[in-house]
Amino acid sequence: MHVVVLGAGVVGTTTAWFLQKAGHQVTVLDRQTGPAQETSYANGGQISVSHAEPWANPSAPLKVLKWLFHEDAPLLFRLRADPAQWRWGLRFLMECRAARTRHNIIQMLNLGTYSRETLQALRRDTGIEYDHLERGILHFYTNPQEFEGALEPARLMREFGCDRRVVDAQEAVRLEPSLKGIERQIAGATYTEADESGDARKFTRELASLAAEAGAEFRFGTQIVGLDRLGDRVDGVRVIVDGGHQVVKGDAYVLSLGSFSPLIARPLGVHLNIYPAKGYSVTVPVKQEENAYQVSLTDDEFKLVYSRLGNRLRIAGTAELNGYGVDLNRKRCQAIVRRASEIFPQGGDWQQAEFWTGLRPTTPSNVPYIGRSRLSNLFLNTGHGTLGWTHSCGSARSIADIIDGKIPEVDFAFTGVARRIQVGAAPLS
Repeated sequence: MHVVVLGAGVVGTTTAWFLQKAGHQVTVLDRQTGPAQETSYANGGQISVSHAEPWANPSAPLKVLKWLFHEDAPLLFRLRADPAQWRWGLRFLMECRAARTRHNIIQMLNLGTYSRETLQALRRDTGIEYDHLERGILHFYTNPQEFEGALEPARLMREFGCDRRVVDAQEAVRLEPSLKGIERQIAGATYTEADESGDARKFTRELASLAAEAGAEFRFGTQIVGLDRLGDRVDGVRVIVDGGHQVVKGDAYVLSLGSFSPLIARPLGVHLNIYPAKGYSVTVPVKQEENAYQVSLTDDEFKLVYSRLGNRLRIAGTAELNGYGVDLNRKRCQAIVRRASEIFPQGGDWQQAEFWTGLRPTTPSNVPYIGRSRLSNLFLNTGHGTLGWTHSCGSARSIADIIDGKIPEVDFAFTGVARRIQVGAAPLS
């Protein structure tokens, strides 16, 4: 079967890889000059199964209100005359109920565990290198209330197979000695030894090269204009290449365009509740090795993640719901630098900080769309939010199985796919 994949970020590229492995002819379309040039370019770098608590949880509404007019708030909701934003926001509030939060944690946890195992197998099979570290992820809390609020989600994660154990400040510093300077501020922490970190852009580029060597075709510089529909099927992808209009045809199509997926899907009657959440990252050279972290970290109060990528430190986080603009907000960038330099003053060369921003394709539940759309040959692998890197290999392997008519191994609420136990797949309309 000839499968056309729309998008060459980490999700689209892993999709191409697993489809190629399954024996399909694969063509990947992307407007950029190479893979991982947008949201996958400089993300937080964590393979974080333990980061399974969704933004939408019972404590979120009051936090959003508190942060509403703070320019450097971890989650900034800029109200716009945008029906898509309001639709997303109303669904977000519904997902904040305790029962929905529990359901969404389980979905994200199951997919994350499966995806991490799939990534590890891919690494063993290919020898791919991407500055990865297998030193776990340490969530630390400087707010006692935030720490108390994390205990129940951590317990639920342990119940469903993620060993996120609770540790005190002394144990946190033993695990990551560079936190010694703020030991007295740490109210508590959790540690997940099995989690990993690595450079998503480097991984995506390397995997794209391997997929191309195996026969996949990557067409860069290809602007996707829309999809043609014929009956209940997609009949082709309208694109612009070098100023000229073309139509790319296949037997099946996978939509992996991140935040732009709903814009392409809507004219076909496929409605995806995905909204762009602009995230930021800072990358700095290591300054003093002995004062730079090695364990990947999550600073929950400030919603920042820290990863070590070779001789670089990557700090990423915050979210701004403000449409599709990608202008850098310097206040938000400086807020990240300010917090990171307070914790690791000699760890990084903060004067050489490189700033980046990208649009995370976020659903109200944080659970992505993976599966079959209402059109018989259009498949979805999109809406991964902050966990695209974490969930990419598992969702790609799963969509390849679905296209082949198989039920994926992971217990997940796939869109448009009948399961023995269906647990609430997100509706398409």
